[in-house]
Amino acid sequence: MDNMLDIMDCMCYDVPTMYVERIRKKQGEKVYEQILLRESYRVRKDKVDKRTLLNLTHFPREQVEAIEWALRNPHAVALGVRGEGVTLREGKSVGAVWAVAEAARRLGVVKALGGGRQGSLALWQIVARVLDQGSRLSAVRLHETHALADVLELERGFDEDDLYENLAWLSEHQEAIDHRLFKTRRNGIPPTLFLYDVTSSHLEGDCNALGAYGYNRDGKKGKKQIVVGLLCDESGEPVSVEVFSGNTQDPKTVGSQAHKVAERFGCQKVTFVGDRGMIKQAQKNELTEAGFYYITALTRPRIEKLLKGGALQMELFDAQVCEVALEGRRLVLRRNPIRAQELAATREDKRAAVASLVAEQNAYLDGHPRAKTQTALTRVRAKINRLRVNGWLHVVHEGRTLRLVLDEAAREAESRLDG
Repeated sequence: MDNMLDIMDCMCYDVPTMYVERIRKKQGEKVYEQILLRESYRVRKDKVDKRTLLNLTHFPREQVEAIEWALRNPHAVALGVRGEGVTLREGKSVGAVWAVAEAARRLGVVKALGGGRQGSLALWQIVARVLDQGSRLSAVRLHETHALADVLELERGFDEDDLYENLAWLSEHQEAIDHRLFKTRRNGIPPTLFLYDVTSSHLEGDCNALGAYGYNRDGKKGKKQIVVGLLCDESGEPVSVEVFSGNTQDPKTVGSQAHKVAERFGCQKVTFVGDRGMIKQAQKNELTEAGFYYITALTRPRIEKLLKGGALQMELFDAQVCEVALEGRRLVLRRNPIRAQELAATREDKRAAVASLVAEQNAYLDGHPRAKTQTALTRVRAKINRLRVNGWLHVVHEGRTLRLVLDEAAREAESRLDG
């Protein structure tokens, strides 16, 4: 029993104790202090020794005091490490708002919007749209989790009605904002070339001043829409956006863009680039009268007319770029082999779709003796007309069996201008 107690005493004596020791020495008029992190341990039952673990003399005062406090209060430190007695609270997100706002500043958007509450609200709408593709209400809720006031200096709160009013403010000041942004980004050097195209967006409701029925690119039949025109500079950077009534045809939007470039941006003798459905003869005349140039593509009927009149020859659409001067215009000619392959593949896909329907109708006629052959013919012919392949693809019947007839010469003629 005595031997067991001796062993336990030795075990207890071997447990070291850490502490901070301050040693002061005086040399002449100066007093020097040495701060050491030490531990004491018992060598024998009747002898205690100590050793230095770290010299803290040159450590910052706050760190030394923190070490001293931790050694004096080990229980409190343990609670902090385990999270006991500590309340954690997540702050608002800063990084995302700051990154988007900084990008807006570098692009000149902040300067173009101007100061004041409305400018800050407009900037927040841009930031919120980048962070989350949501509604005005979602932008308000986003403000609850992001450090908007700190980054954008928008101290006073707002709701969705304030954001809708801000959209109206943006609409009223769009011309001035466009102009400021244009001047900031162009550095006094106006572009000589503009790229222009339109798109559309359908509406689920009816309460929109510009909502109307028109050619719907989304395939949403029976839905009102708006038409949006995007004007870009020569590098494809947006210059201006304009919204038109949903029943506005694409060419009808070109005139306002030419006026905007000439009057608002003060550009002269610029070149407009648009697709063949955008810049038609009326728009060409309008641009020419304004002193502008244009680049567009010839329509298929126009190419066929020029070929029949002898102004162009098929040999000019070769691998090399060819240029022809005609009636004061420059025609740049070249066949695009990739586009030609795409059109050929599309044509083959349409033929395969009709062939699949023919096989389906033949199977139905074979399994239903009382089914009418004329009904099956009508269905196949309707699909042929819908796919616009009736110039070279036909369907006939032999008894109760349908059969496709491919006019190879007609298909070859239609593919003559591919690419």
